[in-house]
Amino acid sequence: MNDPSVGTYLHGFSEAEQERLLRQARFAEAIVFRNVDFSSVRHLLEIGSGVGAQTEILLRRFPELQITCVDLNQAQLDAARRNLARMPWLDGRYTLQRADATTLPFPAASFDGAFLCWVLEHVPSPAKVLAEARRMLTPGGVIYVNEVMNSSFLLDPYSPNVWRYWMAFNDFQIEQGGDPFIGAKLGNLLFDAGFRDVTTELKTFHYDKREPEKRANMLAYWEELLLSAADQLIAAGAVDTGTVEQMRLELRRVRDTAGAVFFYSFIQARGFAR
Repeated sequence: MNDPSVGTYLHGFSEAEQERLLRQARFAEAIVFRNVDFSSVRHLLEIGSGVGAQTEILLRRFPELQITCVDLNQAQLDAARRNLARMPWLDGRYTLQRADATTLPFPAASFDGAFLCWVLEHVPSPAKVLAEARRMLTPGGVIYVNEVMNSSFLLDPYSPNVWRYWMAFNDFQIEQGGDPFIGAKLGNLLFDAGFRDVTTELKTFHYDKREPEKRANMLAYWEELLLSAADQLIAAGAVDTGTVEQMRLELRRVRDTAGAVFFYSFIQARGFAR
């Protein structure tokens, strides 16, 4: 995502961010992969594979898969190579390649499955990415796409600095050519790209006093997610350091509130190539 046509990646490419992506994948694994079925897929294309966080999960969950991973950013691919090399039992089951997702360097119908997770929110032409994914799939090949729906976020007690930061976070992403609300649009996008039998599923993180440990873990994860964009938002003048500090204090207050509520939904879409 260093290519000028892609804009500025909201979270950056630091080593700390790369480690965060690994933690994020493991944290969200149960809900992301609930109902994902690649059991009949043998050659999977993972678009925007980043640091290999989802790659490891896919290979572990579906032992028959061979995965071709593509990403535009070389630093992410290098990190993926290091991360996956720590798991020698995965050797021979994946390849990593630098490529633009809108013009992939493979023959048409090279894969019988495709997977995207938190990718389309960052690209200026999601329709082109999905059209190219469709071109890569054999007839009947299945695609799963996971995407954000940032308007769903709710935190109680009300935290004005968290909310102010969240609005700046979303505005910055839009200004950089992304779409923090793309999840609700996946049905249209997949249909227009030439997929059939398109379905969408709303997946929700909803924690309150009934599950205090899960709520605490979610809030810790969410704070890390928000802070991963702080340097870029401050540099762009979208927020100031005072807002960031007050946001952290408010999140701490929420964590200490017995009746606190966290709510966030994202969308998972599935379709089949015509």
